Amino acid sequence: MIRRPAPLASAAAALTAGLLVLTACGTTRTTAGSDGAGGGSGSGSASAPASPSATPDYVAAAKASAAAAEQRHNRQFPDIVARCKNAAPSPTASKGTGDGRPLDPEAAKYAENHAFKKKRELSPEAQCTGRAHATRIADALTGAGKTAPAGEAELRTSLEKLGYRVAEGEVFRSGGALGFAFFVEGTGACVTGRLGTPSGVEAHGPYMEGGCQEPRGGH
Repeated sequence: MIRRPAPLASAAAALTAGLLVLTACGTTRTTAGSDGAGGGSGSGSASAPASPSATPDYVAAAKASAAAAEQRHNRQFPDIVARCKNAAPSPTASKGTGDGRPLDPEAAKYAENHAFKKKRELSPEAQCTGRAHATRIADALTGAGKTAPAGEAELRTSLEKLGYRVAEGEVFRSGGALGFAFFVEGTGACVTGRLGTPSGVEAHGPYMEGGCQEPRGGH
């Protein structure tokens, strides 16, 4: 009879422990609920939608890159920048009819077949800057008292000494004459030249299909 209270004590202890567990579980749930959307972790946070700011803005990156290239150009060629600071629009010849259509069907067909040779238009400032670079290069390579480069390697070296970055394939030999065509970074303009007879250097916009060299093809 004296030993019977022991099971009762054990049962009471077990009941007390169970109540403590229930209380603890209730406390945990209350805390999670009070934190709202930010209180969860693990799979809950992983399924949250990504912030729009995390998506790269490629347009902004391209603009920043172009602005940086322009700044480098302006530091490297301050005389050209000063010359073209107040560039005025150059007159352009009118082509076709008033509504933009070619003058005749044959002209329309020709325009379609040669659309791949079309160049992008340059802003007045880019036109001035491009022409200034073309003149600078022509004077350095073929000016009075100058001996024009005799080979591709020599021509590339001459252009690099003038401060231009010339990639593979942008100095070439065509029709027996040396030539070059490259993009002047920070200006939007291409410079193309020929050192044969006759020789000449000109500035223009990049071709619609890309690059500064006239594309081959058509139909």
